[in-house]
Amino acid sequence: MGRVDQEAFYRDPYPRYAEARAASGLTFVPELDAWLVARHADVREVLGRPEDFSSAGALRPDVIPGPAALAVLSAVPGGGPIVLGSDGETHQRLRRPLTRGLSPAKVATALPFITGRVAELIASFRDEGRVEWMSGYAGPLPASVIGHLLGLDPGDVPAAIQAGQHAEALLFTPMPQDAQVAAAHEVAALRQLLDGHARACADRDDLTGELVRGLPWAEVVGNLENLMLAGHLTTTALLGGAVHNLLRDRRQWELLCERPELLPAAIEEAARFDAPIQGFRRRVTRPLTLSGTDLEEGAVLFVSYASAGRDETVYERPDVFDITRAPVRHLSFGHGAHGCPGSQLGREQVRITLETLIRELPGLRLAEPGVTMSATLIHRAPEELFLTW
Repeated sequence: MGRVDQEAFYRDPYPRYAEARAASGLTFVPELDAWLVARHADVREVLGRPEDFSSAGALRPDVIPGPAALAVLSAVPGGGPIVLGSDGETHQRLRRPLTRGLSPAKVATALPFITGRVAELIASFRDEGRVEWMSGYAGPLPASVIGHLLGLDPGDVPAAIQAGQHAEALLFTPMPQDAQVAAAHEVAALRQLLDGHARACADRDDLTGELVRGLPWAEVVGNLENLMLAGHLTTTALLGGAVHNLLRDRRQWELLCERPELLPAAIEEAARFDAPIQGFRRRVTRPLTLSGTDLEEGAVLFVSYASAGRDETVYERPDVFDITRAPVRHLSFGHGAHGCPGSQLGREQVRITLETLIRELPGLRLAEPGVTMSATLIHRAPEELFLTW
């Protein structure tokens, strides 16, 4: 299998998901190098049995950086277990400070900041009559919000987010050695920034303070870096997907403008229809049978939240984006022990964004009909989304 085949699958995995849901048992997908768990019931079962399906390697990289890049990274703080790839007591220990720092009460205290930042960003392009949504809004808003919750200096946030994106690129995008080394230096600078920031935050009542007080020092920087990246990219993808799908069939957007009470349903439909995180890997811990397929210890699964959201046995007309759909619980934010601790924060950013748009820019529409989706399963979103009004 070539890189081109994998990229094509990443850009539009839904036909393969549908085939896997229709097949008996599980389907092995070469582009994933894993068994695809595609049906809603199977996804929910795997997520509910962490003792049988380990999260170790949940975010396996597509690329292993070369020795020169790894040498740069080894010279700075970082590493250690992170919540996404841990199990059992280690996972619980790593998750506790996130649960406290992202509690409903803490999210509520951030709402005035989010509302103000939404207004600033929309005001920055409102008079232009056109914006590239991903770079002009969907990226900057979550970056500002996660920086605020971590207590970072606002001036440090753009460079920190850019370095976080380079950290992702190192693991998921093939590049020549000199580009790898350049990216590694940016990531190293980020880790040094986070290390210095964390050392000043032990007594602060923010998300960084929770991590510093709740984790051994050797684990703080790695989990701060992971949180910054996850807290940014997932919500960026959801903001991109929600606006794209509302405007793609503009009757949905007009309906939302006419009936703002549908806003909560629109957010859940956006998450169900095109899950921002398409799925994570799990590793089988003992010989077992899942959906009629015998699996050996060590077998790797790709557990597709996105495919579960299109399951025909759970959702009527699942391939139709419909904000009037009767509420049915989706799995796009995970389920069980590894359910996303930041889901409420993400929902609030989308809610405030859409409330503001339907009030101030009801004439919003797609400027260009064709949209190319990013070649990734980690944060599915348009590469670019040009809007006009």
